[in-house]
Amino acid sequence: MQLNGFGLGLRPVHYEAVLGEPHAIDWLEVITENYLVPGGKPLDYLERIRARFPLVMHGVSLSIGSTDPLDREYLAAVRSLARKIEPAWISDHLCWTGVEGRNMHDLLPLPYTEEALASVVARVGEVQDALGRQILLENVSSYLTFHASEMSEWEFLSEVARRADCAILLDINNIYVSSVNHAFDAPCYLKGVPKERVRQFHLAGHSDLGGHLIDTHDHPIAAPVWDLYRQAVAHFGPVPTMIERDDNIPSLGELVAELDTARALAADQALRAA
Repeated sequence: MQLNGFGLGLRPVHYEAVLGEPHAIDWLEVITENYLVPGGKPLDYLERIRARFPLVMHGVSLSIGSTDPLDREYLAAVRSLARKIEPAWISDHLCWTGVEGRNMHDLLPLPYTEEALASVVARVGEVQDALGRQILLENVSSYLTFHASEMSEWEFLSEVARRADCAILLDINNIYVSSVNHAFDAPCYLKGVPKERVRQFHLAGHSDLGGHLIDTHDHPIAAPVWDLYRQAVAHFGPVPTMIERDDNIPSLGELVAELDTARALAADQALRAA
């Protein structure tokens, strides 16, 4: 399925508005784990929404960077949901989320080493075989680094994508947050990622705690993130873009207005490139 344009993360508070209000939303991203239980109200809404909008699935529990065995029951449930709603693609995060079977409910960073790279590449291969399709991996925001790291985050992400033959969901806000926290050059990150692997952009808000930034998804998109998004569009071209909001969620109209800003910035970059 070919997917283009500008989307939003589907949240339950907007179910009725998405179905009933006029708006300029091209597609929707659903959080995979919210729809893995058979039946119920969420799946009923999802079936109605998928009849009107293209969907993508975005997970938070794959734990691709863990050393625990892959959760085969979870993968089977994800595959079953994908068969039901036919998403354009399935994505998750380049991180680990638990150990010894315990989910930490956080997206935890990896050491960027050859050993970790080999492990992640092997696990991506297993996941793609289990799901019967290529997946997208997203860069996460981070608040610490490892002395053992042998390469930059963008080099690690790029090598995972190349060696495992997976795609990339590039989160522009996460790049900015981590660039401030770890004092690296955000545009250098963009230039270090292979263009042909980038399938989707994420945009979101963050919280500034003075000495560091936290990826909270509870604020409008900040001006420096918009600027980095403008550079990303100039570098990668028109990539499907969506906005995430997980707390302090405003009306659908307010989020669509923010999405229109992304659409306008992308259109402006297209004119400049013409």
